[in-house]
Amino acid sequence: MITIKKISLLVFILPLTCCSQIDFKKITKEVDKTINGDKPLTNDEIIRGLKEALNVGSNNAAGSASKLDGYFKNSLIKIPFPPEAREMESKLRSLGMGKQVDDFILTVNRAAEEAAKQSSSVFVNAITGMTINDGISILRGSDTAATGYLRRTTGVQLHDKFKPVIKSATQKVEVTKYWNPLATTYNALPFVKKVNTDLEEYITQRALNGLFTLVSQEEIKIRKDPVARVTDILKKVFGSK
Repeated sequence: MITIKKISLLVFILPLTCCSQIDFKKITKEVDKTINGDKPLTNDEIIRGLKEALNVGSNNAAGSASKLDGYFKNSLIKIPFPPEAREMESKLRSLGMGKQVDDFILTVNRAAEEAAKQSSSVFVNAITGMTINDGISILRGSDTAATGYLRRTTGVQLHDKFKPVIKSATQKVEVTKYWNPLATTYNALPFVKKVNTDLEEYITQRALNGLFTLVSQEEIKIRKDPVARVTDILKKVFGSK
C-alpha cells in the first residue's frame, strides 16, 4: 500500500533516477526496507547468530552445572537415589545406613558436577561444525531446537566423557557395594517392576539430562528475553524473528 511516507521518499528518489530506467517495483521494495528496517538476514548472519547463541547458552549451562552444588542444590537437576528403588533406599535407611545413602546422593551429584567440566570442548566442536541447513532449521524450529541439535551431535561424546568420572566417584561410597546384591534379589521377586542394576549408567544419564535441561533454559531465554541477547549478532538474529 502506498502511504504518505512512501510517497515522500519516492518524490525524493524519482528526480535522481532517469525516467526511462525507472523500476517502480524495485524502488517501492527498497522504500519498504528503508521504512521498516526489514532487511532479510543473510545465511552468514544466521549461522553466526546461532553459533553465538549456542556458545553463550552452553557456556552458561556448563558453568552453572559444574560449580559446587550445581547439581546438588538445584532441585531441577539434582540426582536422587534411583526413584524406582525407593523401597531399597528405605530398607537401607531402616538398617541404619542413612548416612551412607546421603553420602551416596551427595557424591553422585558431586560426580555430575565434575563431569560437567568435560562438556565445554565437546560443545565447541559441535558448534563449529554447524551447517547453513542446521542453522536455518534451528532458527525456524521450536524454542529448544538448538538444544536438540547439541544433544544429537554431542550426546555420545559427552556420555563417554561423563561415565569414567561418574564411575570413579561412585566407587568411593560404601553404599554402592550394597546396590547390586539388593537389586538382584529384588528383581528376582515375582510381580515386581525390575530396577536398573547399572548405577553408573543411571547417574550418567541423569547428569546429561540435567546439563541439557540447563542448556534449554538458556536457549529459551535468548529466544524470548531481549536482555539475554548479550551481543549485537544475537539481537539481530533473534530480534528479527
